[in-house]
Amino acid sequence: MRVVLGKALAIAWVTAGIAHANPAGIVPGDKDVEIVGTVDYEFELDTSTIWRESVHDTNASVTAPLPTHRDLAFEQNRHTITPRFAVGIFHDTFFTVALPVVITQSRELKLDKGVDRTGSSTVADGILPAAGFDARDPSTPPTGDLMFRGVDRHGLDQIHLGLGVAPLNQNRDDTKPTWKLGAEFRFAIGQVMKFDPTAPGANTGVSTGVHELKLWTSFDRKLDWIEPWVEIFWQVPIVSTKESLFQDPGFGASNQAKSQLAGVEFGFEAYAIDNKADRNRISLDLGTKVVAHFEGRDYSELWEVLAFAGDSRGTGPLILDSDPTKAGLQAMSYPGISDIENYLETAAKIRIRAELGPHVRLSAGTDILWKTDHAITFADAGVDLPTCAAGQSAHCETANNDVVNPGTAEVNPLHAAPIDLVGHRYRSEDNFGIVIGVSGQVIF
Repeated sequence: MRVVLGKALAIAWVTAGIAHANPAGIVPGDKDVEIVGTVDYEFELDTSTIWRESVHDTNASVTAPLPTHRDLAFEQNRHTITPRFAVGIFHDTFFTVALPVVITQSRELKLDKGVDRTGSSTVADGILPAAGFDARDPSTPPTGDLMFRGVDRHGLDQIHLGLGVAPLNQNRDDTKPTWKLGAEFRFAIGQVMKFDPTAPGANTGVSTGVHELKLWTSFDRKLDWIEPWVEIFWQVPIVSTKESLFQDPGFGASNQAKSQLAGVEFGFEAYAIDNKADRNRISLDLGTKVVAHFEGRDYSELWEVLAFAGDSRGTGPLILDSDPTKAGLQAMSYPGISDIENYLETAAKIRIRAELGPHVRLSAGTDILWKTDHAITFADAGVDLPTCAAGQSAHCETANNDVVNPGTAEVNPLHAAPIDLVGHRYRSEDNFGIVIGVSGQVIF
């Protein structure tokens, strides 16, 4: 679950003359101060339970919904520190840069309550051995109910470079709200996350290898002791690097790109202390967030486990065929990332902010997050083509027949029947997350 909690400021900027602490009310470049440096620290805890569809449930009615059963319990801890800078360019226009650094990220999967090693469908299907796998100590099977532990990861994913402008600025005209527009380019620069079961410690990267664009707008209005605000955003992948796992296999894959995001955050800030003479202020910020994750490919709770079971050098059940139009198996490793169903992420947000004179800003807070239940292995078998692809003349009579025809370019090489077929898919449920964050800011 990729969630940002405790985020102290939407952009790293505060001007000395502004009476607002809320990030939606801050406009870089509007008056006196030109550069502000901010450091954010966040601790994130994500948990969920992994359920599995079952077509072998003899107690289920044929008219009942598809049965699902508990299998694994997931937990992830991540510590991130993010230095941010903002520079006013000219009249109410500004440039921002941020560099999120993952200090450490650890993930593990245990048997869920009521499940033992012999009863786990993941073990029964050969996706994990009954003894489990510990990537930090591959020669020693994990103990207790631990089934899989990934390596400790750290490093950089992206650098965020942004431009923004405020068509309306309450600090210049107190009869108007503050309205801002911005675009942020997120360039992938770190080591791409991959998993090699024969040398798990060789890759400890945290990057998706995907360049993304985020567009956003925000509104803010300070009304005496209360300040309501709202921010809306849309984030879309632009292009993947050569090392990224997000690649087009060249055949009938309906999803190749990373999932898009769109969301809204809104709330209000209430000032307990607002001393305009010495610029000492303390406030409580309460808000909420709703983010839509659209169908696409992404790193799920199981991505390392799926890569483990799909290593083409072994005999795992998830080894893929890179060219379905050729006879036999052209073995290709399962990349780990999988097709993920649409889902919503919601959060309750609370922060305490303090302005200690004109040059120092501090904040601390937490967000509590939930995600709706969703499938995390969801790839289609292929795409029925309206006409035959080049080199497929032998199958032209079967094109556009509402069937994915074996041995043709309609077949999706990324489809793994043991996990993608209805009745075998994995689901992420009971998602819960919490992030605790603190931030310090100094104005230059």
